[in-house]
Amino acid sequence: MSVMDVIKLRKSVRSYADAPLEDEALGQILEAGRLAPSARNLQEWRFVVVRDKELLTKLVPACKDQKFVGEAGAVIVACSDLTEYQMSCGQLAYPIDLAIAVDHMSLAAAELGVGSCWIGAFYEDKVKELLSIPENVRAAIILVVGRPSTPLDEIEPKPRKALEEIVRYDAWGF
Repeated sequence: MSVMDVIKLRKSVRSYADAPLEDEALGQILEAGRLAPSARNLQEWRFVVVRDKELLTKLVPACKDQKFVGEAGAVIVACSDLTEYQMSCGQLAYPIDLAIAVDHMSLAAAELGVGSCWIGAFYEDKVKELLSIPENVRAAIILVVGRPSTPLDEIEPKPRKALEEIVRYDAWGF
């Protein structure tokens, strides 16, 4: 399967089968995040993996009552304690680095037939409390993963804007 095939296969999955996520699949997903590029190669991400069903259920209210969080095979909370470092362009590095790592993980999941959903709708303080994440650490992104209730290739893709709507060459021009 080509990279473009995997990109097209990936969907935001919010319905999971009542099936465990195999250790090998989870390991490959996490390995994809580990291999992601980062600013100055600092690799300052930390991933808290939640598989315990009771703890997954407790995360649901912390994730703004998104029920599928409690149904997933695992939840990966992407964190960083290096939150002040700015790249020379002026952007904070950690949100970008974490987004790249989580995207790598979501693509690896898709290649394995594992569903995933990147969520930013959660109460960071409640997630940190439940998972004993220190105060100085940001929990920036949550990736929900698990065996989808419908195979990825059977899920209808969401509409995407045409390139002409989102791309300009050599200057802004929108």
